[in-house]
Amino acid sequence: MSSIRAQAGALFFDFRYRGQRCREYTKLSDTLANRRRMEKVLEKIEQAIAEGRFDYATFFPGSRMAEKVAIGGGDPAPLVSPRLGATPGFQSFIEDWFQQSLPAWRKSHATTVRSSIDTHMRPFFGDTPVGELTKSDLLQFRAEVARSKGRGENETLSAKTVNRIMQTLGQALGEAAEQYGFTNPAERIKRLKQRRIDVQPFSLAETRQIIATVREDFRPYMTVRFLTGMRTGELHGLQWRYVDFERRQILVRETVVRGQIEYTKTDGSQREIAMSQPVFEALLEQKKETGHQRFVFCTANGTPLDNDNVTNRVWYPLLRHLGLAPRRPYQTRHTCATLWLAAGENPEWVARQLGHVDTTMLFKTYSRFIPNLTRTDGSAFDALVSGVIDTAPSPPTTSLGRRGDVIPGTEISP
Repeated sequence: MSSIRAQAGALFFDFRYRGQRCREYTKLSDTLANRRRMEKVLEKIEQAIAEGRFDYATFFPGSRMAEKVAIGGGDPAPLVSPRLGATPGFQSFIEDWFQQSLPAWRKSHATTVRSSIDTHMRPFFGDTPVGELTKSDLLQFRAEVARSKGRGENETLSAKTVNRIMQTLGQALGEAAEQYGFTNPAERIKRLKQRRIDVQPFSLAETRQIIATVREDFRPYMTVRFLTGMRTGELHGLQWRYVDFERRQILVRETVVRGQIEYTKTDGSQREIAMSQPVFEALLEQKKETGHQRFVFCTANGTPLDNDNVTNRVWYPLLRHLGLAPRRPYQTRHTCATLWLAAGENPEWVARQLGHVDTTMLFKTYSRFIPNLTRTDGSAFDALVSGVIDTAPSPPTTSLGRRGDVIPGTEISP
């Protein structure tokens, strides 16, 4: 289908002639007036083609396509704007981009990107020149990805996963746009709305019950997990060299992802967590068992604990035994945050303990669980005004003042 399209802010004709796709670029900026002018020309082109009297060279003198279609043989050379160099095919570019980006990525992130490229991007875009991809192409790609089968019982991929794939694609095309001088078609594509994950922290009573009931060899593990707010990978990757008993600090420096020790999730995740007394005692107890090993919590072979193994063999059976609603182990992090805040700790200190760069996420995520953090019941205002505003019945007043006031010049003699 013929159309007027834009690339790098300039308009071009896009039509088919003699079975070949033809693109003819102009220097006209992408405005409504210019589009209307070009649409009139395109109508003439379509009419001439339909009547068999279309002369390519007449409409586009000097075009490289004129000779190609005149002899009617061979595939046309790929056309690009004279302002642009020829752009590589998507598959070729994405491989180069992936290899060049590897040094800056964590291994786990590289694995995720590799999967997105092989599973979704390469099959869809093939060898299409990266400079010819449009916003419409990307939206069509996103729609197809969104229909892909999800993990487990999920019928389709989540909005979060689709957004991650589109973000990766946008980053790659952004690099291509910078190298070859075209506008990144992913720039103005909005993210899909993601469902808010429900935060379900345990109460203090439930926390005590879980720690007291868990099998003895996992009691130090559960104590540290509930009372430090560490992420699963940070806890499973914790090494004794990062446990400072003298200063009572846990140094979060590395994490374990898919069995591999890596740098933490972000730079902000590098932090020092203060040990409460229960955590201090739990780690002293754990040191008797694994102090000779590299990792604080590990298997009999000294390797980091496997998340799925702990979740399925310890965590969920324990919740079922206690009659508690099933919740992901990550809720221990939320539990710790709410307990810190409920105890009156400074929100900025809590944010640092959790590895957040500021308190934005803290207030957004946990405020509804902590009445004293951001009151919404009006009690703070009530306490403020109750002591200074007298609401008891008062004697009638005059327009000049309260009863009993003496207004100069109005004294009444007995």
